[in-house]
Amino acid sequence: RFSGIDFEIIIIDDGSPDGTQEVAQQLEKIYGSDKIVRQLFLFPSGTAYIHGMKYATGNFIVIMDADLSHHVRLHFIYCGKQKEGNFDIVSGTRYKGNGGVYGWDLKRKLISRGANFLTQVLLRPGASDLTGSFRLYRKEVLQKLMEKCVSKGYVFQMEMIVRARQLGFTVGEVPISFVDRVYGESKLGGNEIVSFLKGLLTLFATT
Repeated sequence: RFSGIDFEIIIIDDGSPDGTQEVAQQLEKIYGSDKIVRQLFLFPSGTAYIHGMKYATGNFIVIMDADLSHHVRLHFIYCGKQKEGNFDIVSGTRYKGNGGVYGWDLKRKLISRGANFLTQVLLRPGASDLTGSFRLYRKEVLQKLMEKCVSKGYVFQMEMIVRARQLGFTVGEVPISFVDRVYGESKLGGNEIVSFLKGLLTLFATT
């Protein structure tokens, strides 16, 4: 309210078991439906983004998890980074500078590190964190990327950056400290890991 930034918050539920629907209803009552746009689509991440983008009216779109894993104050850092390099995309990175992860067990850290390592080796994306979801996009760039991307779920985040490089869009990075969710639980499981590996191999073969 006091930032001087004209904003809107669009809440999309993609099936996460963290009580998003209930919290979104409460926020809508507090701030009003003109600032809190609540759309409940129980689809994988990529599909949910498509629906959410239809309701976005601004020039830039910041995509973030709604479980407090991504700190809201970083929005201002993202905006500054975008202006600094006139980037098309600004992505949060846990694996560069003073970025990091807090609250994960060893298994989760190994999965994330391993996924990013394999992606770096096979795809050479030019970005250090491919599986994170805290990003700022120019709206028109996001629209073009959505037309090109075919992945769903966790692979979607990786494909967005890979396709962005393919199309010549510029990507800046901001180190972030990712804190594990306070409420709810992750959807990451065996099926998601298999899906990620299949998507990685598909991108390797087609890019």
